[in-house]
Amino acid sequence: MARYFFDLINGDGAVRDDQGQEVSTREGVTREVSRILADLARDELPDRQNGAISIKVRDERGHPVLTGHLSFQTQWHDEPEI
Repeated sequence: MARYFFDLINGDGAVRDDQGQEVSTREGVTREVSRILADLARDELPDRQNGAISIKVRDERGHPVLTGHLSFQTQWHDEPEI
């Protein structure tokens, strides 16, 4: 098992993960990124017309290993595009 750090980047800026999490496989890291993005989308995006959230994963040495990105946009059909 290895420790990975899941840093959040959203419209409010970056939030560094200083605790990390033990994950045993690459697939486990991908699943955790997907879970985090889904949770954040549910909590942060309903009140916004558009937004973007990224999770940058670092290994124990601080090297980037994976980035997950989610973008969200809504458009009412009776309003002009922004």
